[in-house]
Amino acid sequence: MIVTDPKATILIVDDNPTNLSVLFEYLNRAHLKVVVAQDGPSALERIHYIVPDLILLDVRMPGMDGFETLRRLKKIEKVKDIPVIFMTALSDVVDEVKGLEIGAVDYIAKPVQGEKVLARINTQLMLRNLQKDLEEKNAELDAFAHTVAHDLKAPLALIMGYIELIVQDSGSLSAEELQVMAESIYRNGRKLDNIINELLLFSTVGKGEVELAPLLMADIVAQVQARLAYMFGEYKGKIILPDEWPVAQGYAPWIEEVWANYLSNGLKYGGQPPRLELGATPQKDGLIRFWVKDNGPGIDPKIQAKLFKEFTHLSAVRVEGHGLGLSITRRIVEKLGGQVGVESEPEKGSLFYFTLPAGS
Repeated sequence: MIVTDPKATILIVDDNPTNLSVLFEYLNRAHLKVVVAQDGPSALERIHYIVPDLILLDVRMPGMDGFETLRRLKKIEKVKDIPVIFMTALSDVVDEVKGLEIGAVDYIAKPVQGEKVLARINTQLMLRNLQKDLEEKNAELDAFAHTVAHDLKAPLALIMGYIELIVQDSGSLSAEELQVMAESIYRNGRKLDNIINELLLFSTVGKGEVELAPLLMADIVAQVQARLAYMFGEYKGKIILPDEWPVAQGYAPWIEEVWANYLSNGLKYGGQPPRLELGATPQKDGLIRFWVKDNGPGIDPKIQAKLFKEFTHLSAVRVEGHGLGLSITRRIVEKLGGQVGVESEPEKGSLFYFTLPAGS
């Protein structure tokens, strides 16, 4: 029988050496990692050193029986959600009900049969993996809602504030003041538009497949520069480009978004004025590393690992910004077979990079 998760660790708790031997041999042949304990206290001790993916627990054991062992397991935070399958005699209906009430997920009748045990393990591992995926999706959805609300609120509040002021006091405002307000409304409207576009892109990345093709990176970067012209002007940013780009495989519309995220972050968080140097380095593994280096204050090493996590705000690291860009960048690049990363030291600037397969 094929195991749902061949890397899973199974903890067997049984005082009967024969049962332990049979189960150990069968599960080991199925390429599962097996840990054994011959009583409840030993099982609780094992938990301090290894967190199994599933526990096979005998009900009738001397001293601390399976019920008490399960009660104690449920009080330990890191293992309380691990599925536990009880092993008991076929006629112990009362035991089955009691065990399910305590928190067992299933029962296996003794004497145990290898194929049946493996089938039950497979079912519970599959259910547990689905549960983990659902929990991660829910957590991601919560973070997504918080991020979107945060990112939309600031520019929208500014736009509404200026419009309210214009409506109420337009007669007392000078032409210069109206011009300043109009420019601010326009800039923040662009921010809202960018956020909405990123939301739409975020929802499409990961759905379906795209056709990879050789990338004309010089053209892609030029398009991004045109898109961000207003930011280059606002921040007085300077960009340094290589004389030529190596050819990589990818999907041009997505890679344009990657560069747009990296360059806009470099303009906002780089030096004063920002200086952005772009380049590409072929690697021995068949990938090409594309990068942008800024002259900003750098990023603390403890924070660097968090930057590409879902919806992490750069504001926690620097000054402002929204948390969708780097999450989208990671999703895009991984979908195209590459990786993203950052190299930075305090006061020495930052280098953000992504890799793509080399083109023919």
